[in-house]
Amino acid sequence: MRGLDRAAWPIAALLVGYPIWWALGFGGLSVIVLAPAMTLVLWRRRPIRAPRGFGLWLMLLAGYLVSALMLGEMPPGTYGEFGAGRVMGYLMRLLLYLSLTTMVLYLGNLTERELPQLTLVRMLGVLFVTTVAGGLLGVLAPHAEFTSPVERVLPSWIGGNPFVHNLIHPTAAQMQKVLGHASPRPEAPFEWANAWGGNVSVLLVWFVVGWWVHGGPRGRLAVIPVIALSAVPIVYSLNRGLWIGLAVAVVYLLVRLGTRARLVVCSALAAGVLALLLSPLSAMVAARLDNPHSNGIRAFTVSATVAAARTSPIIGYGNTRNAAGSHRSITTGRTGWCGDCGHPPLGGDGQLWHLMITQGFVGAALYVAFFAGAVRRHWRDRSPIGLAGVLVMILTLLYMFVYDGLITPLSLYLISFALLWRNSMANGTA
Repeated sequence: MRGLDRAAWPIAALLVGYPIWWALGFGGLSVIVLAPAMTLVLWRRRPIRAPRGFGLWLMLLAGYLVSALMLGEMPPGTYGEFGAGRVMGYLMRLLLYLSLTTMVLYLGNLTERELPQLTLVRMLGVLFVTTVAGGLLGVLAPHAEFTSPVERVLPSWIGGNPFVHNLIHPTAAQMQKVLGHASPRPEAPFEWANAWGGNVSVLLVWFVVGWWVHGGPRGRLAVIPVIALSAVPIVYSLNRGLWIGLAVAVVYLLVRLGTRARLVVCSALAAGVLALLLSPLSAMVAARLDNPHSNGIRAFTVSATVAAARTSPIIGYGNTRNAAGSHRSITTGRTGWCGDCGHPPLGGDGQLWHLMITQGFVGAALYVAFFAGAVRRHWRDRSPIGLAGVLVMILTLLYMFVYDGLITPLSLYLISFALLWRNSMANGTA
């Protein structure tokens, strides 16, 4: 991309080169691989700037370090033995938190000459196109998967861990019985179907800013077919959280944009709804709304998570736990005759609940305060990047109730935060 300095290659490798990382088996863990290069760039330009409100993030990180003291403990109503899997999950998340912290500081300390704002936005737009392509792959070839190079070289006691295996084994879609029968939910090139849903909405925001708002006539011509194609995997994802997020985005734009821009949004919305109603996709949307497949599971795990968090409200338990029982019976888990039985671990139904079990109510409050503070500080920034960045912060706070922020979603949230920070420095309001 034009205007890209050598110091900016790690972020270009992360966003533009993401399909390669995914195929290699690194995927969302690629930021950990690239963090040392970002650290080197930072080291050479001390003193390092930090954004306002970053102390909350550092407190969140410090709390996660302290939570390791509770890894061997079991809250009431949970089961499982302390072992390598629990420690491995904790260390992997710790490395991710440290790498993301480095990434934010790295982005904020690059100059506009080294990494123009629009270039970074367009990199996110490129990743949106990659995400749409991965979504279409999940729809057209849902059973596509392969063994990655990373998966081949890892010892079985690491690669066989379910959490790790899901990160290093590329698959096109998750097959789930959301509608009462097995149906594909796109996930390529990310780690879970829900991660695909949250990520595609965040990347759509930046795709529109980079290629519609700042794209000129040719860029706008490319935007329309790409967004039209994205509607197919968005519907097939059966992802109600994603659909709600898109509705929230429309309401936000109608509130914050000027009259002419509102007319464009309303026209695009009307055309999109009409096309959906006239297409076979409308039946799938109706079927999903008639089958609230996960409501009972989510209600059980959320209530069990809150109950467990009450027993360690300050520092949590360092990692997730499994609940004894399920929303249907006092037993749980997969068996030889029921491979689909079981439910997500406590904290697996949203970043807010994940933070409650891993870092207690204090950690959850720090996370909310960090992103809510970003909304408050940058609300008056009415530039396209400012409006888009605040929207992503709002989506972050919405999605924390239904999506786990780790692994890739949190990367995109924090890149969006860095864009807001860079914008405020350019405007002299940092």
